[in-house]
Amino acid sequence: MAPKDKKPRVSRNPDLIRGIGKCSRSKMYHKRGLWAIKAKNGGVFPRHDSKPEAAKPAEKPPKFYPADDVKKPLINKRKPKLTKLRASITPGTVLIILAGRFKGKRVVFLHQLSSGLLLVTGPFKINGVPLRRVNQSYVIATSTKADISEVNIEKFDDKYFGKKTEKKKKKGEGEFFEAEKEDEKALPQEKKDDQKAVDAPLIKSIEGVPDLKTYLAARFSLRSGMKPHELVF
Repeated sequence: MAPKDKKPRVSRNPDLIRGIGKCSRSKMYHKRGLWAIKAKNGGVFPRHDSKPEAAKPAEKPPKFYPADDVKKPLINKRKPKLTKLRASITPGTVLIILAGRFKGKRVVFLHQLSSGLLLVTGPFKINGVPLRRVNQSYVIATSTKADISEVNIEKFDDKYFGKKTEKKKKKGEGEFFEAEKEDEKALPQEKKDDQKAVDAPLIKSIEGVPDLKTYLAARFSLRSGMKPHELVF
């Protein structure tokens, strides 16, 4: 049997152009008779309670976009991997720092931390460089080495070098005009003791090697006529 001819479905609100209808929202409200349904139910549209067993439909997106952009945090799917250490950098290697506060200083490499940074020390008594973290991109590895077999570095990690945030108390008018000020940059005694504990056996081994102490105390710098690509460290 041939299918019966069906009349094409005609919209009650035809589009003048794509996305813009002929009738407004208020006109369609009256045209569809929604006012009569609302009046019949005491001024409220009837709502049917959904069955508990039935699955809840997905949330309907909002009709209007927010005026300001709402930032959503990006999901970090990257798995952290330990930065590969250069073959020339081994425990006890003397490094030359190329940038930062101690630029040109020679330091002794102790250990690579979980963040990939290098744990180094001057020692502090020899050249003034304390225990600190350095990126391996900003150091030159030399062929000189120091014995660090007796140095204990188990307690040093990235958390050890993190800054401790303390809540500052509000000062009154009397305290504000006081001449005395607290020294916030004072190094804790605990870290001073840790520095001495690391440097003591290291300095002992350095003093056993001729001219190594003088080499670490000297600052590295380029002079006129020196060609960096021809230098052997």
